[in-house]
Amino acid sequence: MDDLLIARSLFGTTMGVHIIYATLGVGIPLMILIAEIMYQKTKDRDYAIMANRWTKGFAVLLGVAIPTGTIAGVQLSLLWPGFMEVVGRVIALPFQIEIYAFFLEALFMSIYVYAADRLTPTMRILSVFLVFVGAAASGILITNVHAFEGTPAGFRIENGQFVDIDPWAAFFNPSFFVTGGHVAVSAFMTGAFVIASIAAFKMWKERKQNRTYKYHQKALMLGLVIGGIFSLLTAINGHESAQLLHKYQPEKLAAAEGLFETQRYAPLAVGGFTDRETQEVKWGIEIPWALSFLAGDRFDTEVKGLNDYPEELWPPLFVHTLFNAMVGIGTMLIFLSIVGFTYRHIFKKDRFPKWLMTLFISAGPLAMLAIEFGWIFACTGRQPWVIYRILKTEDVVTTATNLGTLFILFIIIYIILMVATVLVLRYYFRRHPIEQELARIKE
Repeated sequence: MDDLLIARSLFGTTMGVHIIYATLGVGIPLMILIAEIMYQKTKDRDYAIMANRWTKGFAVLLGVAIPTGTIAGVQLSLLWPGFMEVVGRVIALPFQIEIYAFFLEALFMSIYVYAADRLTPTMRILSVFLVFVGAAASGILITNVHAFEGTPAGFRIENGQFVDIDPWAAFFNPSFFVTGGHVAVSAFMTGAFVIASIAAFKMWKERKQNRTYKYHQKALMLGLVIGGIFSLLTAINGHESAQLLHKYQPEKLAAAEGLFETQRYAPLAVGGFTDRETQEVKWGIEIPWALSFLAGDRFDTEVKGLNDYPEELWPPLFVHTLFNAMVGIGTMLIFLSIVGFTYRHIFKKDRFPKWLMTLFISAGPLAMLAIEFGWIFACTGRQPWVIYRILKTEDVVTTATNLGTLFILFIIIYIILMVATVLVLRYYFRRHPIEQELARIKE
C-alpha cells in the first residue's frame, strides 16, 4: 500500500474501533433513562436493577471510548495536517462545544453512579437525562465535522487563501440536521438492540420461566420496542439523507445505486454488486422508478449517473454493497421488533420460537455491523474528496513515511483494548450475577 492508503486505513481502523464505543456511549444512556423512568412510574424494582447494571457497563465502555477518541484526535493532526488547517480556521466550533458536552455527561454520570441512593426520584431522572443529553450532543457535534466535509459551507479558498470565513455557517452546513439526526437515532437503535441481544441470550440459557427469566424478558421487550421505534426513525431519516445526496453529492448516490446513466424514472437496485466493465449491477433486483422517488419524491425525478463525471472522481463502486447491507440490516431489525412485540403482547406468548430467539441474539451485532457499514459508506463514498469538490484527500495527507509500522502497532493496541473490555465486563457481571440482585428484592 502507498502512504495515502496506509494513512486512510490507519485512521479508518481507528474510527472503526472508536465508533463501537461511541455508538454504545450514545445509545445506552437512553436505555438507562427509560429504565429509570419505568422504575419511577411502576415501582417495579426490575427496572431499577436494569438501570444500575446498564450504568456499570456504560461506565466501562466510556472508559475505553475516551482513549480511542483521543487517539482519533491525535491521528487527525498527524495524518491529515492539511485538513486540520481547514478545521482550525473554519469548523473548530463542534470540537470546542463538544468539550462542554462531555463535561456535562461525565459530571452527571458521576452524580448518578455515586449519589443515586441519596437523590430524589426527580433528580435521579434529571441526572440520567443530562448524561443522555451530553452523550448525544457529543456524537452529533463530532459528526458535524463529517457533515461539513460532504456539504462544506462558511468559507472559500481563493488563490490558496481562506476567505469569507463564517464559522456558524460552517457549523450549520446544509446536512447538519439530517446527518446529526441520523447518527443519533441509529445510535439509539443500536444501543437498544445490543441490550435486547444480551437479554435474549440470557433467556436462551434459562430453561425455566423463573424470576431471572422474567427479568430478562422485560429487558428484551424494552430493547425491542425502543429499537423498533428508532429503526423506523432511522429509515425515515435515511430517505432525507438520500435526498441530500441527490442535491449535494450526486456521484455518491449514483455509486450507492450502481447507476451509470443519467435518467428519469431511475430504478432502485437491491442486492448484487456493481460491475465497472459492463456498467451494471449484476444479480441485483431492480425496483422500477424507486430511485427517482427516493431522490426527489417524484417518479420522474432526474437522477445523475456516474458517466456524467470523470472516472477519476467516481467513488469506489463497492459502496453499493455497503449501502445495501446497511439498509438490509435496518429492514430486518424493524421486522424483528414487530414480530417480537406481536408474539409477546398480542399472542401473549412467554416463550419465543428458537429461530426467533436466534435472530434476537444476532440483532445487536448486526445493528453494530450496520453502523460500521454506514460509516464506511459515508466516508468512502465521498472519495476522492476530503472536503467535497474543494480539497482532495491526497492533497491533505501527511508527508511522513513508514506509516506501516505505526498501523501494525495501533492494531495491536486496539485488539488489547477490545479484549480487555470483554474481560472486564465478564468479570464484573460474573462477580455480580443478576440472581443476587433479584434475591435482595425478596429479602
